[in-house]
Amino acid sequence: MAITISSQLYDTSGRVAPVFSLDQPRQAILRFSAPAGHAVQIEVLEQDLIRVEVLPAGTAPRARSWTIAPGMTDVPLHGHDARALPGFSRPDYQLAVDAQRATLTTQAIKLEIDLNGFYCTWYQQRAGAWVKVASDRPTQGYNFGYWDERVYHYLSRAEEEQYFGLGEKTGDANRHGNSYRMCNLDAAFYNAKSTDPLYKHIPFYITRHATQLTTFGLYYDTPADCRFDFGREHDNYHGFYRSFVADTGPLDYYFIAGDTVRDVVGRFTWLTGRPAFTPRWSLGYSGSTMSYTDAPNAQVRMNDFLAHCGEHDILCDSFHLSSGYTTIAGKRYVFNWDESKFPDAKGFAAHYRQHGVHLVANIKPALLKTHPRFAEAAAAGALINQPDGSPLPVAFWGGDAAYVDFTAQAGYDWWKNGVKTALLDYGISAAWNDNNEFEIWDTRALAANFGDPVPAISIKPLQTLLMCKASYEAQAEHAPALRPFTVSRAGCAGMQRYVQTWSGDNYTSWQTLKYNVRMGTGLAMSGVSNTGHDVGGFLGPQPDAELFLRWVQFGIFLPRFSIHSENSGEVVTEPWMYPDITPQIRDLIKLRYRLLPYYYDLIWRSHSHYQPVMRPTYYTFPHDARCYTENDDMMIGESLLIAAVVEQGALTRAVYLPAGTRWWRYDGTQSFEGGQTVTLDAPLDAAMLLVRENSGVPLNVAAQHFAHTADERGFLLYPGQAGAFEVRCFEDDGVSYGYRHGLCGEWQLGIEAAADTLHIRIAFNGNTHFARDQLQICLPASEMRLVTLTGARLVTDEVSAAWRVLTLTRSDQ
Repeated sequence: MAITISSQLYDTSGRVAPVFSLDQPRQAILRFSAPAGHAVQIEVLEQDLIRVEVLPAGTAPRARSWTIAPGMTDVPLHGHDARALPGFSRPDYQLAVDAQRATLTTQAIKLEIDLNGFYCTWYQQRAGAWVKVASDRPTQGYNFGYWDERVYHYLSRAEEEQYFGLGEKTGDANRHGNSYRMCNLDAAFYNAKSTDPLYKHIPFYITRHATQLTTFGLYYDTPADCRFDFGREHDNYHGFYRSFVADTGPLDYYFIAGDTVRDVVGRFTWLTGRPAFTPRWSLGYSGSTMSYTDAPNAQVRMNDFLAHCGEHDILCDSFHLSSGYTTIAGKRYVFNWDESKFPDAKGFAAHYRQHGVHLVANIKPALLKTHPRFAEAAAAGALINQPDGSPLPVAFWGGDAAYVDFTAQAGYDWWKNGVKTALLDYGISAAWNDNNEFEIWDTRALAANFGDPVPAISIKPLQTLLMCKASYEAQAEHAPALRPFTVSRAGCAGMQRYVQTWSGDNYTSWQTLKYNVRMGTGLAMSGVSNTGHDVGGFLGPQPDAELFLRWVQFGIFLPRFSIHSENSGEVVTEPWMYPDITPQIRDLIKLRYRLLPYYYDLIWRSHSHYQPVMRPTYYTFPHDARCYTENDDMMIGESLLIAAVVEQGALTRAVYLPAGTRWWRYDGTQSFEGGQTVTLDAPLDAAMLLVRENSGVPLNVAAQHFAHTADERGFLLYPGQAGAFEVRCFEDDGVSYGYRHGLCGEWQLGIEAAADTLHIRIAFNGNTHFARDQLQICLPASEMRLVTLTGARLVTDEVSAAWRVLTLTRSDQ
């Protein structure tokens, strides 16, 4: 460590800290170097985005990056050249340098560098003035070869700072005072309050200063195992600090400036890639359980599921086919069909599609040594190897196995071919990438790294990302006209370009339900918002009726809605598992389908504008300090506030309503002023859903029945006493790339409220093939103002106990 003596930095061995100088005048990459060979490179990528790469003596710059993909849907298989990353505007900036200091200024960021030791201080514009938001720890912020081969970044820490992000971490949303490890693990039975690490590797977090109201993000572009500490560690000699430590380097990080969390999240999502625009069917209910495919008569059990959906009128768009379909003598073998369980696999898939249900098949990237195709894959060079060239043995289901090496062209191609021939050619719609954490602990094992072998342990998240990319590409090549849908349990920054995800093998408990809320919003603040949880819990005891019902009441609002369970007991977690509440489960699922146009529009806006689907309340209401306190709430889009009931036996729910607007209960029966905590009735037969006043929600108002779905457009509006607002809804065919060629459109409703009237302007912009001639406007039953229209004419105006429903026909007037 270093101490300050007479303004000169020394380390504890008495070595003088390096003094840096600028190698060359202003250029695209500023390189500062010290006599011992240490270097730091700084690159201004955007007005609000600066990259810093720390290179101790002899350390080479990063050669390639797979996570950096500004505004892109994909990256090349071999990654981008990290020395010349594409997609950035690289704007002009101001630079001043003297013997002591270098100062770099953009419109949004000022970076001051003390060249004696390389100590960075970051400023952002606030009310016309530069405000300091971050600084490296003055007692050495970086490891210039002082300690070991790992990379370090120490920053000063303020008690008023709050830290959000890091992907899907357990526990509180604010990470201050805790430490976290980034290392993809198969964390079955995890404790949603405390287990760490989990499945995903996203070394990005947001800092908010609670008193000066500044916000910025830091992203460390590394696939290495790493650790963050936000004040759990204290050391008397260094003051308050926080740290990032990675097992391998180099240290390559991005500073993202923003006025609010919304700005930072949007820029980070853009930086790591455009979220996938998944097909509309991916947003419906997805059934799943290990029990069916583990049964000896699996095809019969699977077909029974469809029969039960029909019997109970449970709407369903997909089924996640667990890996039991691949077994030989009870062990799982990827890309194999167990014909004793599925005597007619292609007929089985066709039967599901005839009922409007897509199959999403589980695939795992490790081959047991007894796999019928193990020797073939090994001979092709498709597996991660030991130094002697033999496949690296790893622990996996059923015994010793070896991982596919997705950084070997042979491994990548072998996988894509398997997805096509063993899944897609059978009529399977999509790939479910599972057990893909790549748990490699042998430091000698090698990954091909596209011709430049590296320790496999150093790029585990990259293997996961490329597995997602390979599965996605296989689907895109198999059906070029259709948008792929791919799922992955593990992942890293950039995974949103290819997959939907979920929080892995959660445990059945009230605590899991409670903390899964924060896990989901934390992941959404890290660029990945098309996510969900196994509703009812995957492992552990079966949920009782109350827990199951409450979990479904929450789960229907997640972007990914799947009831899924392992078969540890005799009872499978299914919508009809408790006959007394099956009607309520059915109606909750139908509520999800009623809201599907809203969700589809949000998926579109995530893809087109980098806006998360699900989000914590502070994202939408950044200036309300109460929203930053720990809570069990979340927003879906800008309009819906979900207040999940997460306590056993609770029949009321206290919920803080963000300030600056009024709030309505979804059923239109009550409204409340924001900025207060209200205690609401929370009966077992109703979800806790509130809607922001002066907003609206697109609806599917058609009657829905299993295998006989329909789509009729409506809009649920909650106008205030005065003011104007807009409601929009994207429309296309739901499955193709036609939107890229103008085969899409958008509803645009403008609402102007006055004391005695509501004026509603109806317009459809774009290809009118996707517009309906008739639509409904739903208002709270208490809304009795005179309604006037532009762009539509009134057909009927009916009032029931709950709603006032206006049926309209579009017109050109």
